[in-house]
Amino acid sequence: MKDYTGLPSATLVTIGCLLGGIAPGYAGPHQEAPPTTQGTAVEPAPTPPAVAPAPAAPAPRKEPQAKAPAPRGEYQAKGPPAVPKHFRGKYLDLVKMALTDLLYENDTGAIEARKAGTDWPSRALTMVGLKRLDNVQMCAENVLLHKVPGDFIEAGVWRGGATILMKAILKEYGDPSRVVWVADSFEGLPAPDAEKYPVDKGLGFLHEEQALTASLPDVRANFERFGLLDDRVRFLKGWFKDTLHKAPIKRLAVLRLDGDMYESTMDTLIPLYPKLSPGGYCIVDDYFNLEAQRKAVDDYRREHGITEPIKKIDWAGAYWQKRK
Repeated sequence: MKDYTGLPSATLVTIGCLLGGIAPGYAGPHQEAPPTTQGTAVEPAPTPPAVAPAPAAPAPRKEPQAKAPAPRGEYQAKGPPAVPKHFRGKYLDLVKMALTDLLYENDTGAIEARKAGTDWPSRALTMVGLKRLDNVQMCAENVLLHKVPGDFIEAGVWRGGATILMKAILKEYGDPSRVVWVADSFEGLPAPDAEKYPVDKGLGFLHEEQALTASLPDVRANFERFGLLDDRVRFLKGWFKDTLHKAPIKRLAVLRLDGDMYESTMDTLIPLYPKLSPGGYCIVDDYFNLEAQRKAVDDYRREHGITEPIKKIDWAGAYWQKRK
């Protein structure tokens, strides 16, 4: 053993710390140490065997920190990891608040309009409101929990908000296979064909409204901002009558219609509803708000003998679950 006799007490304390023991006179945190006498000879106690490997003790804590984190987006090749169960709900609530821009809105009137989905927001990525986003979440989670086969699609996506939420739900549950189809002209609504579809006659203002136009690059960028763009997000650009009947979609579990007009709604239902799996959901964004969309849905249901009850979401939206 080394002879430390004659060294100052401060030096002895330092030596004691380096050896991994507790220095003489240390009385624990928030307590005063007893006084020491300068120059007093101290014979340090033998180092306990358990203290000797002290420098190696931090190794278990450092081991996970030494591993480099996976690059952002690396999971996409294998499927996104599921969000831990204790975070489920919280993550999706945050996504919905971000999509509606309620995280940053301070105006009371705008907040209420955004929750109800009654305005055309300048920054938000969706105008459907929280109740209709909650409905998307309910339908998507239900088909996942009950293993209803099929992809998710929205026809008429504007800035992509509802489809971003669909993808976030798939990430939450760690789903490795379903595709989110994002169908839109990305050029606004088509001009009404009043001769063929008289009920669309008064909707010319929707075709002329530039606020309803969002470009494909902008929508892709919105997915990227949420870290949700991968090869299972697929875009169908063009008028529904030109794209949906030839889209490589085999089965659907969630079908969301937001085409507003009779023509656009029919151009969605005719090719896609037969692909909706039993147990899947058909959601109509403006069933109670736009006569043209409601008439298209009612006509299609009547022509195809669909009798499942239509359920109300809020002042505008409706949905039903397919039984057979």
